[in-house]
Amino acid sequence: MASSEDQTSPGQIVNPIYNLPAYAYRLSMIKRSITPELLDLAGQYPVVVVVGPRQSGKTTLCRSAFPDHAYVSLEDLDARRFAREDPRGFLSQYGERALFDEIQRAPELLSYLQGIVDERRQPGQFVLTGSSQLDVVAGVTQSLAGRAALVELLPFSLGELAGTGRMPAGLEELVFQGLYPPIHDQGLEPSRWYANYVRTYVERDVRQLINVQDLNTFQDFVRICAGRTGQLLNLSALGNDVGITHNTAKAWISALEASFLVHRLRPYHANFGKRVLKTPKLFFVDAGLACSLLGIETADQLRTHPLRGSLFETWAVSELLKARVNRGRSSNLYFWRDRRGLEVDVLIDHAAGFSLVEMKSGRTVPTNAMKNIRALRELSGGADGYNWMVYGGDRQEERSDATILGWRDVAGRADEIVGGVLGRSQ
Repeated sequence: MASSEDQTSPGQIVNPIYNLPAYAYRLSMIKRSITPELLDLAGQYPVVVVVGPRQSGKTTLCRSAFPDHAYVSLEDLDARRFAREDPRGFLSQYGERALFDEIQRAPELLSYLQGIVDERRQPGQFVLTGSSQLDVVAGVTQSLAGRAALVELLPFSLGELAGTGRMPAGLEELVFQGLYPPIHDQGLEPSRWYANYVRTYVERDVRQLINVQDLNTFQDFVRICAGRTGQLLNLSALGNDVGITHNTAKAWISALEASFLVHRLRPYHANFGKRVLKTPKLFFVDAGLACSLLGIETADQLRTHPLRGSLFETWAVSELLKARVNRGRSSNLYFWRDRRGLEVDVLIDHAAGFSLVEMKSGRTVPTNAMKNIRALRELSGGADGYNWMVYGGDRQEERSDATILGWRDVAGRADEIVGGVLGRSQ
């Protein structure tokens, strides 16, 4: 079953009241890892806000977790007009518990919700969803500070798929398909679905955030970003490639990030006696979307594609990011690179030190796989932490320098990886 936000595809049955596909009313067969965190927060805060990219399953999750809440989609034109023109009258119709979908469409409601929750002083009164981090977070911070808990819902993790027996047959299939719910819930063809997703949401929603006038230039920019996934973010080079200024490239990247389509992996701040790079890396949140933007039409094309390694790393980093946000925690992921070329793909900062993670898309573990891990440990004075390697093969090994995981093993051990030393004892 697919996530139900947003507009429908041709041939879908639509509920005339909520403007949602009929499949939105069936409960998902894929349990979302964030559900316990969501329910726990609803027991503490009067408002819970779920943000994430379009079609990540926000509506499905919230309707499943809060079946007794009155529901309305603010994507529906009539509902949105009512909410914006008469907020008090609108809110009076939904009793003491309500779920408002895509709250960024009627931000005026946030100020009125403040008065209601302060008067009732009860947890779990309202659940809000939103697809624009900038609009939603700014509104919540201003109107509902101290009253609302904010959580992120990203597309499926591999662990969520594995729990239902829907593990992709091979690594190329996983990276090509990506992990957006509709592709796996409905068995949709990835190339066609992503093409529609880009036209319907990326070009519409992101353009509205930054008021893009030239659609062709923006389309070129997004595709070039896909070609840079897993690489250092050079805003000047991006701008030059499509004929826009550095500041415009910066604004467009920020809009893509606010829409949960890309994220920036920050460099670790400690230099360990070496001169380190301070430029972040750019990653797409979903490798399947990046594949589509790169014109990859089949999983087989990934086997020899020049960006195979970067796309594998994009998926692996995203799995670690999901492991953090699904536990209600902010990212503790970094990378480390000095100016002489020593680099470790991911450095996980935690209370007991840091853990190192290397990522290799090949089906065999390279003979020098641990070289950079050993080098950085020596530079750092052997700081406490556990090391990992994720690769494109199938074997799992315990070595003196690190645990080696095949790509399938990430499904069951992502929480342990991001938890560092503490994660291994919990």
